[in-house]
Amino acid sequence: MKNNEMNILYGRNPVREALRSGREADSLYIQDSIENNIQEIIGLAKKNQIPVKKVPKSKIDSMVEFESGEKGLNHQGVVLKVPSVSYSTLDDAVKLAEERNEPLFLVALDGIEDPHNLGAIVRSAEIFGAHGVIIPKRRSAGMSATASKSASGAEEYIPIIKVTNLASFIDEVKEMGVFVACADMDGQSLYRSNLKGAMMIVIGSEGQGVSRLVRERSDFVVSIDMYGHINSLNASSAAAVIMYEKKRQDMMK
Repeated sequence: MKNNEMNILYGRNPVREALRSGREADSLYIQDSIENNIQEIIGLAKKNQIPVKKVPKSKIDSMVEFESGEKGLNHQGVVLKVPSVSYSTLDDAVKLAEERNEPLFLVALDGIEDPHNLGAIVRSAEIFGAHGVIIPKRRSAGMSATASKSASGAEEYIPIIKVTNLASFIDEVKEMGVFVACADMDGQSLYRSNLKGAMMIVIGSEGQGVSRLVRERSDFVVSIDMYGHINSLNASSAAAVIMYEKKRQDMMK
């Protein structure tokens, strides 16, 4: 899905990875008082024929504040003006899995509205070899500048798929032979669950968990064994633990 609106990426890692991936961009803004550890980013921009503009810190501060709605974010003196994220399709994820000769591995998010959590989950999904991240159009954060900063550029390398109805999407992937496991507090132990093969893992919000319809459509429910006094992890941490265990099982002979 193409989008002609403009967005920004800020922070050195997200900007560097966007430039490395060849993402289309309008301009690179560099804080004029910064000279160290920035030459690689400038070189990548020039290689991609992207204009480089040196501007005062106040200009970058205002760009980031306008985009994110927050003050005082650590932009590291670097902003890249880019077209808004073009969301992918399920076919893109399937193609990536086929290229890697791997069973399809998807991560779906149900009610994750914090862009920092979304970005962190996208980053973990890319690291642990998932082929796509699924986000609903409603009750979900999108890949904003804040989410991209938390993802540290991972969204450049993994399909982000926006769907109208997550419950219906679960039915669709199950017809393809993909098993669906949702994470919830009262599920079976993650470490005694079979996560091998084609699978989609659904992560719910910290407050509400997964919705009733999503839980009913899932093949089984998993939970992370807890050993401390606190009995829960935030959504992005829980997602990383589950993704790691999924990948570990896939790599076992």
